[in-house]
Amino acid sequence: MQSGLYVVGTPIGNLSDFSPRAIEVLKNVDLIAAEDTRVFAKLASHFDIKTSRISCHEHNERDVIPKLIEKIQNGKSIAAVSDAGMPGISDPGFCLVRAARAAGVNVYVVPGPVAAISALVLSGFPTDRFTFCGFFDEKKLREDNKIRHTIIYYESPNRIMTTIEALNRIMPERQIAIVREITKLHEETIIGYPADLMHIEPPRGEIVIVVAPAPEHKMSDSEISDIINDIAAKTSTKTAAADLAKRAGISKKEAYKRMLNKGDLK
Repeated sequence: MQSGLYVVGTPIGNLSDFSPRAIEVLKNVDLIAAEDTRVFAKLASHFDIKTSRISCHEHNERDVIPKLIEKIQNGKSIAAVSDAGMPGISDPGFCLVRAARAAGVNVYVVPGPVAAISALVLSGFPTDRFTFCGFFDEKKLREDNKIRHTIIYYESPNRIMTTIEALNRIMPERQIAIVREITKLHEETIIGYPADLMHIEPPRGEIVIVVAPAPEHKMSDSEISDIINDIAAKTSTKTAAADLAKRAGISKKEAYKRMLNKGDLK
């Protein structure tokens, strides 16, 4: 192996996604810097990777990275892996790559699956412009709403229902896709407006949320009528009007008037 740092993507679920090149690199480098050596040991055992390994994560990288860079400068080859997916994408790896660049050593990438990109493709939302915001942070949501194109978040199954409620408060007019267990047996994509998804069975497993772009224009009467038909039977007129105002981009007064004019409402 040529000396340098090899950033290696690993499967995010389905082991068949592990590329032959990635396996070859990991078998032949001098050392593997793993986010968690215990997690990587399972993957290594499956693919008969016997290379020596060392832990390199956010809690020890300040001490470990200089030693790794020194080894590369002395002619060694080192591979960096995270627990799943591409190192550096909401996983350790960024600091190591930055240090390698600063030291002027060779850096190579061995691409692998990325949950954020896979979820974006599965959502069917526009892909020409998108922003990955890492793990969901409700404190930053109003600022994030200024991003008018597609947004991607990672989220924990323990918080997903609270997150949907927050999205309903701040981004009610934007559809969301909840993508879970990507490449695994129970892979699933659930799409709808936040208000529609607030009472679903809480999704389990690894979750990515994709938020559709904000509407660029005021909805047509027919589009508003479709929303009215969708929400009229689900709740009271006042509550339905508030939901309609948010989703259609019209005033609450106009929304309430439209709801009252719906023949089956009083």
